[in-house]
Amino acid sequence: MKLINKAYLSLLTAVVAGTAVGQNPIVPQGMYMADPSAHQWTKGGPVYVYGSRDEALDYYCSYDYDVWSSDDMKTFKLHPYVFASRGDNDEVKYNEELLFAPDCLEKDGKYYLFYCQGGSPDVEGVAVGETPAGPFKSGKLLKGAWQIDPAVFVDTDGKPYLFYGQFSAKCARLADDLMSIDRSTITDSIITERDHSFHEGIQVLKRGDWYYLVYADISQRGMPTCIGYSMSRNLMGPYEYKGVIVDNFGCDPNVWNNHGSIAEIDGEWYVFYHRSTNGSERMRKACVEPITFNPDGTINRVEMTTQGAAGPLNPFETMEAWRTCYLTGDARISLVKPADYRNNIPGMEMVTNIRNNNSSAFRYFDFTREPKKLTVTVVPEAGGTIEVFANTLSLPRLAVITVPEGNGNTPMTITVDVEPEPAMSLIGVRPIFFRFRGKNGVDLMKFISFKFD
Repeated sequence: MKLINKAYLSLLTAVVAGTAVGQNPIVPQGMYMADPSAHQWTKGGPVYVYGSRDEALDYYCSYDYDVWSSDDMKTFKLHPYVFASRGDNDEVKYNEELLFAPDCLEKDGKYYLFYCQGGSPDVEGVAVGETPAGPFKSGKLLKGAWQIDPAVFVDTDGKPYLFYGQFSAKCARLADDLMSIDRSTITDSIITERDHSFHEGIQVLKRGDWYYLVYADISQRGMPTCIGYSMSRNLMGPYEYKGVIVDNFGCDPNVWNNHGSIAEIDGEWYVFYHRSTNGSERMRKACVEPITFNPDGTINRVEMTTQGAAGPLNPFETMEAWRTCYLTGDARISLVKPADYRNNIPGMEMVTNIRNNNSSAFRYFDFTREPKKLTVTVVPEAGGTIEVFANTLSLPRLAVITVPEGNGNTPMTITVDVEPEPAMSLIGVRPIFFRFRGKNGVDLMKFISFKFD
């Protein structure tokens, strides 16, 4: 991965200062979290999000976990290095494999982190923490659970279960101490790829009389880009496939998978999921969208947004381009500067590889007054024009911005008038689209931020 030189970084620091919170992704620039499993352990208390930490373009995940927490579903706090399989905080003494998607369960004031690892075969384990954010200690192998992506669930009768697997979901009873499974209870094919579009990454919950299995779903294009779900009146099924909750296709040219969860937080429901970045299947970033249920228990599908759980955003505050919720063509969110976890130094990302006719979308903004000006910050390369639209990628066009040729290393701020064509009021909640024009086959510019005035 090619990073930008130090002189360039110093110029960009002022550009990205004053970032707003309460937007997707929920993790900051230069930090990556995939496979989010969200839990609010106490009503009115914080929500904790457990997941994998991506660190490279050429392999999934890493050798340690972080936890993120939030008191308001807008600002998320990092709890770094809560568990590891090698190096600092190594609590997996029986191997040094990568740590994949985890889940967590509370019992009697302790928190049980269920983790999984690649290998021959894949393995699952459990570690224990005194707080929801760890640290988690003494990783122990769950013998007999030989596939990835654990999901833990306690039924209304108090019995705990482990769900896991790829292509065909498996279930087993957990011992009362949660430290082992009863291998005689392993049941296969609870849901399958053929009948339920199940790929991996299962989550289990109960709402009313319905059990829900939520998972990475291949139904849309033979790739697990969706969070889908199935429902049953019985924990062990049979389950009926019900459809897609959210699809992350379009977040990156090379997106491959999705993985997430749904959670009730202070009476409201949300779907947590991830998006790819950096023109990769990896380097994923956790996101969240509010969801609603129908009277029959089914879930209404939602779209990827920039606003996330925050509600419509203020267009008169600076919006960073890396928060785009949809890209077309070759454009991608790229890492410019990794975050330094240990020293609390933020990272930096922007939209790069922008070529002719690529576009970028941001959903949604609440225009409480008519905008008069639009300011964009870019790094010119071959240069070109940016057409800016509201509502759709065709009409109404709000502005055309001319970007001169540049050296690809110097940021430029450009301000233009906002003049909707055809003339119309912009007051209300609207998406904003950017379409980039220029020579074919060359990078036109890098996109850093924009703001209406």
